[in-house]
Amino acid sequence: MKEKLGKKNQLWVIALVFVVSIISSDGFGQTTQTVRGKVIDEVSRTPLIGVTIQVISTTEKVMGATTDVEGNFAITNVPLGRQTLKISYMGYEPQTIPNTVVTAGKELVLNISLTESVSQLDEVVVTYNSREDKTATNNDLALVSSRSFNLDDTKRYAGALGDPSRMAANFAGVVGGNDSRNDIVVRGNSPTGMLWQLEGLNIPNPNHFGALNSTGGPVTMLNSNNLDKSDFMTSAFPAQYGNAIAGVFDIKLKDGNNQKLEKVAQIGFNGFELGMEGPLSKSKGSSFIVNYRYSTLGVFQKLGIEFGTGGNTPNYQDLNYKFSFPTKNNGKLTFFGILGNSSIELLGSKIDKTELRKPNNTDLYGDENQDSYPTYGTTINGVSFEKKISQKTFAKFTLGYSSTNEKFTSDSLARNSDLDVTGKFKRAEAKFNTGKTSFVFYTRTKFDSKNSLTSGLYVDYTNFDLYNIDYFANVNKDSVRVNINESNVISQAYSQWKHRFSNRLSFSAGAHLQNYSLNGQTVVEPRGNFTYQISGTKSLSLGYGLHHQAPSVYTSYAQTKTPTGIVYSNKDLEFIESNHYVITYDWNLTENLRLKAEGYYQALSNVPVERSLSSFSSINTGVSFGPSDKVNLVNKGTGTNYGVELTLERFFSKGYYFLITTSLFDSKYKGSDNIERNTAYNTQYVFNTLMGKEFRVGRNRNFLSFNLKVTSIGGRYLTPLNFAASQVKGQAVYNESKAFSEKQTPYFRSDFRIAYRKEYTKSTLEIALDLQNVSGNQNIFSQTYNPRTNAIVNQYQQGFFPVPSVRYTF
Repeated sequence: MKEKLGKKNQLWVIALVFVVSIISSDGFGQTTQTVRGKVIDEVSRTPLIGVTIQVISTTEKVMGATTDVEGNFAITNVPLGRQTLKISYMGYEPQTIPNTVVTAGKELVLNISLTESVSQLDEVVVTYNSREDKTATNNDLALVSSRSFNLDDTKRYAGALGDPSRMAANFAGVVGGNDSRNDIVVRGNSPTGMLWQLEGLNIPNPNHFGALNSTGGPVTMLNSNNLDKSDFMTSAFPAQYGNAIAGVFDIKLKDGNNQKLEKVAQIGFNGFELGMEGPLSKSKGSSFIVNYRYSTLGVFQKLGIEFGTGGNTPNYQDLNYKFSFPTKNNGKLTFFGILGNSSIELLGSKIDKTELRKPNNTDLYGDENQDSYPTYGTTINGVSFEKKISQKTFAKFTLGYSSTNEKFTSDSLARNSDLDVTGKFKRAEAKFNTGKTSFVFYTRTKFDSKNSLTSGLYVDYTNFDLYNIDYFANVNKDSVRVNINESNVISQAYSQWKHRFSNRLSFSAGAHLQNYSLNGQTVVEPRGNFTYQISGTKSLSLGYGLHHQAPSVYTSYAQTKTPTGIVYSNKDLEFIESNHYVITYDWNLTENLRLKAEGYYQALSNVPVERSLSSFSSINTGVSFGPSDKVNLVNKGTGTNYGVELTLERFFSKGYYFLITTSLFDSKYKGSDNIERNTAYNTQYVFNTLMGKEFRVGRNRNFLSFNLKVTSIGGRYLTPLNFAASQVKGQAVYNESKAFSEKQTPYFRSDFRIAYRKEYTKSTLEIALDLQNVSGNQNIFSQTYNPRTNAIVNQYQQGFFPVPSVRYTF
């Protein structure tokens, strides 16, 4: 272990020497850059001609441009640094884009949508900023419990590491499920209740080491260099989204630069990265963007440096791409996708004996009594065509295919009194393969400045081949949990109408229809929201949504062997049902300071529980990030989540920002025994404080920033171990009659990030160091039983962990 730490320290010394040498070097860099983009109507997607775009932050002469017949504009010689743009157009609400980062290494390309004004002569026009105001999502039908995010957000916050999920854990109502992973708990719901969309496709888990039934993993496959402005929703989402009860990530990928070739090289926690974007044809406006990444820790291993999770090194690689081809009459053909694979060997047989002899030794990433070999592969590919059908109607067609391939084998280890491994016995084997073919249709019609209709259709046809077996070498038996090769179809359709009575008052109502071929169930879900702009700085919103989610295919096909054959007792399980109620109050205290208060209530029903009386509920299955083998389930469980959230946010201005979020909530459920208990996620409170300050330093006025994050979360509720039963069985046995009754100590963690940006001639260098869990606080994740030591041991979350990164764009 000391040898490993020594090598790690050598690595940090080399990194620091490199950073210091770069910072200390002088040089005269480029001082201006081009800002380009396109302006369209928010609803009809029609390019707007003659829109005025001005750079109003520069102390020199006012710079600007107007859009051409295709809505495009370009402003040259814009000074580097943070700039503010103002967009104005007769008959449309003006828009301001503040603190946009202009760098030497990349042109700034903006896609801007404007909202047509419906103001009357005696009204005061209420304006808003759709890029910096986080209430203004890409989807203008998301009026409650939603906000947008972009590349800057994933990079700016301490501890986010360029990961959308880790970034979202800073928002009100969101809790990270596990420091070593990016699963998130939204308002007391299981992480399995999340929906991921990419360019309109419903996609599988977009994370490395993402198990079949999970929605997160240790490392995201989404490359932040490919991200465009995207949406995150936590409740009562619009009719467009279905088969989810917790939250939605609606991810958009940016188009490549269609006028200039640009490259990026990056190294950090997420991997070694190389990327390129540029024009395929400047005259036709076609472009590409491609980014490839390979595991940093995997490279370290090849260099002989053991620097992984508990001595076990994860290997992964991924590719993100998008190719865009404009067509006649403002149409566009797009090819996009994400490809990734990952593997790790969790070898208990390789753990040093000195570590094993320590009291209460435990490893969050493996088991000293097992050797495990998991591998994962995910592909997501899509092609879309969008076109303006008429002056008022826009349509988009998308075809996609996604697949997941997960394999797992595990061996039990036998040790002698000297802790030497004397034998291995096969313990478990699993393979989970899925393939999904998707068709998506989306259309939007703008009847006039007040009325619009959004409609669409999803068809997801999924093939799955699932196999899971446990071996019991001591009795020479095995138990097959799942063995099925089948297919199913989830069909969804929706329509939502939006009416703007005025610039102050808007209303939206719609419905989502969902059919599942496996159980033949069809449901219709009403959705609606209402927003009233009390004044130019205050607004009140109400939202409601009925949502359903199908049980996982693994749960549906969990099997029982009987004398007459195999029985799938869960096959007819129905959708879980969830009613969401939300009230939101927004107050823009100043131009850059906003206070948001939100209250919510969620009622869950039709939750799968055991037919016999027990505390089990599928609500809690996401806590282990793996599948549940429970059989004989029925839709008789219930649950409630309710709470209040406060967000005080100062948008980046005059060199600093802060974000303070507080959530007070309660999350309860009832199993088939009808006893109300805490869910696995009922931490009851979350408090986040994030802040950052940017300085201009040196004679070339480069950029130095400091960012801090402090998080305090109520203690988790755990199910106590039954020590006597664990001794008899030789593995952890929990007292399920007291499920989630023992509250742990509160969680506390602080992260610090320092970043430096230097502009060169036609290139930009960014260097950052993230110090995670600076105080080294030990936060309990779970408790388990170690049969070798005959002791109950605590598994702790991540300790102090430094993460350097370097990014070079040119």
